[in-house]
Parts: sequence; structure tokens; C-alpha cells
Amino acid sequence: MENTPEVLRYAAFSTTPDGGNPAGLVLDARHLDDAGMLAVAAAVGYAETAFVTEPDIDGDPRRSRVRYFSPIAEVPFCGHATIALAIALSARDGAGTFTFDTPVGPVLIETAGDGADLTASFTAVEPQLAEFDGDVLAELLGLLGVGRGDLHPAYPPRIAYSGNWHPVLVLADRNLFDSFGFDPAALRRLMDAQGWAATVAVLYPIAGGEFEARNLFPVGAITEDPATGAAAAAVGAYLRILGLAVPPSRVLIRQGRHVGRPGLLSVDIPAAGGVVVSGRAVQIPATAGHG
Repeated sequence: MENTPEVLRYAAFSTTPDGGNPAGLVLDARHLDDAGMLAVAAAVGYAETAFVTEPDIDGDPRRSRVRYFSPIAEVPFCGHATIALAIALSARDGAGTFTFDTPVGPVLIETAGDGADLTASFTAVEPQLAEFDGDVLAELLGLLGVGRGDLHPAYPPRIAYSGNWHPVLVLADRNLFDSFGFDPAALRRLMDAQGWAATVAVLYPIAGGEFEARNLFPVGAITEDPATGAAAAAVGAYLRILGLAVPPSRVLIRQGRHVGRPGLLSVDIPAAGGVVVSGRAVQIPATAGHG
């Protein structure tokens, strides 16, 4: 179509194109209206595509207005697309500080390194933590086919906030963590009823401040998210508020193995303020299947 924008494709929280969470990026979307951005996001087909709708805000070349679209709707914020966009802009403009004016407010991103060693970090909003209603927890566990006794005794179930509310469950058994399944439609109904707009984070503690995560995200053909920056921030919030991590500390979260796109998210937990999530990103080469 006329004025078709250039779309870059990046894998966030990965150093290889077939790992992490893929995001579409349009570095100049000034000519696109809402319908145009939605059409591009649908054509790309990833969970989210980020659009720079206004570069150089107030004459600042490192401040941009950014919007995010899934294939079916605009979303207020997307962590993995933010990381990918910051890496792409750093490759073009050099590493340093960027500000993205997003629908949830200004987001500050720091990038460091160069070339394949570029790393991007964003600071999440002030965290919160809530307890489950007993019946809701029982329903959630039942949908996953696990019992209260399968939860790790050192990590109580909670709902953590880092811009979105994420239920956080930590399982004690690796085999159960690897093998549990769920009905996506039934889980979506529960998530919608509870206002959980993002993912359900299910973790297994590996050792030495590392976790493996499965982030359940039933939407369309997707059932699990490969790498979830906002959920990683929520896990950092969970650990800090419950006193399970002594700040300042760093936690590593490995995610995506169960959907064939392994990635790594680094979570820095300060004594106060928002949790910082960092990761790499790499461009996905164009193929015949990409328009």
C-alpha cells in the first residue's frame, strides 16, 4: 500500500534472533493514523509493535512519543518492545539515555555498550503487592492442575503490581513446573473477571538468585509469553516487599524455554522506587515471509 512504513523486527531479551520475545518497530510513524498502526501491527503478527509517532519532542533528539499496538488493539505499555526500540535507536543514534512519552507517562530508558553488546534498561513504576482472595486462588490453582501443597513454602502466592497486576505463583517441583497445562479460554475468563490484563507469572527457583518463569498469556493463538519485562518487574517487587530479596540486589529470570524462544531478563531491585529491568535485543533478519 502507499506510504508503507519500514518495519524492523527485533527479538528482545535475547542475543539470537530465534530467542526472546519478538517485537515490531516503526521508527517513523508520523504519517500513520490509528487504523494504519493497527493494520501494520496485524500484518507483523507479533504480540506488540512499537511506533515512534513523534520524534524529537521539544527539539530533543532522544525524546520520542511512542505508542504500542497488538494485532487487535492499542496497549498502554509493552516492556519487551520498549527494550527492543531502545536498542534499535541506540544502534542508529548511539547509546545513552532515551525518554519515551507513552500512554502510561514518560519512561526513561538507559542503554550502554555498542554493537552486539548493547543493553537497555527501563525503570518500572512504584510497586505494590496484594493478597489473593481465597476462592480466586483456589480457582487459579485448579485451572493449572496444582494444589496449595505444590506451592513453594518460602514463596507465598501474591498479586504484584508494576504497571499491571500480575499473579505470582512459585512452584516447589521442577517437573510440575515443566509439565503443568491449562485451558486458555478458561484462564482468560478468570483473568478478565479479575482485571489481570497482562500475564500470570509462574516461577521455579533455580538457585543463587535465579528463577525460571512461565508467563501465561492466553490471547488469540498465544498461550504463553516468551519474555515479559513488566512481569519481571512485578517479580522484583514481590521479592522486595516480602523481604525475599535484600536490596540492592539482582535477580535473573530465564523465560521462554517452554515456547521454544529462550531468553534472559535481568532484574535490579533497589531499596526504594521502581524495579529496573534490563536485557539485550537483536534484529531479526528479513525473510520471504516478512512483508
